Amino acid sequence: MKGYGQFCPIAKAAELLDQRWTLLILRELMCGSQQFNEIRRGVPKMSPTLLSRRLRDLVRYGIAVKTPDGRYLLTPAGKELQPLVELLGTWGTRWMPDLGDPDLDPHLLMWDIRRSVDLTALPTGRTVVQVVFGDLPGAGREWWLVLTRDGADTCDFDPGYEVAARLEVPLPIMTAVWRGDVSWAEARRRDQLRVSGSFEPRWFLLSKFAPVERPEMDSPESDALGHDGYHVTPLP
Repeated sequence: MKGYGQFCPIAKAAELLDQRWTLLILRELMCGSQQFNEIRRGVPKMSPTLLSRRLRDLVRYGIAVKTPDGRYLLTPAGKELQPLVELLGTWGTRWMPDLGDPDLDPHLLMWDIRRSVDLTALPTGRTVVQVVFGDLPGAGREWWLVLTRDGADTCDFDPGYEVAARLEVPLPIMTAVWRGDVSWAEARRRDQLRVSGSFEPRWFLLSKFAPVERPEMDSPESDALGHDGYHVTPLP
């Protein structure tokens, strides 16, 4: 790692933490991912080689440890970073609202949704929710969430189970709903989210940053606004 050549503790911390992808890897570890492939699903645009290098750096500097069975766990030094990472998420939600096409990723979105299912709210047995991003061509267009009270999984191929509910929604709108930029009810009212079958929004807890208050924004472009005057990427 290249240093800043400063004794300032902010500079020393930044030498490790402001490397590309490092904070996102920490986010994954803080969200409970431990195995290499689990962490990789949270950073799908990152190469496996670079992920291995960044994990080695975190272990080398005492932020994480690698167990004999291949899991990565945060050390006390790593856990101490959690309030900082969460504060960055809060700040980014409040002050960096605009999303462009490069920011939208169905793989990360479905991974986030999968690990935030409220298992206690599910009906007994297996519940399969199909999500169709109608604005996407080919790969990444169709997803299946296989939900039970014992756990949740996500597939980008048909697992062959009976589908209880089908959600048809453009990726920008589903991302906005997940982030808390617009509510389930508002997306459905505008016919941006179509639901068929038996589905309860309370099954999904949304992003932990969804409750963050947004500043009021005055804009004549009301059709491109979500609740509280917050900008949402409009439908194509």
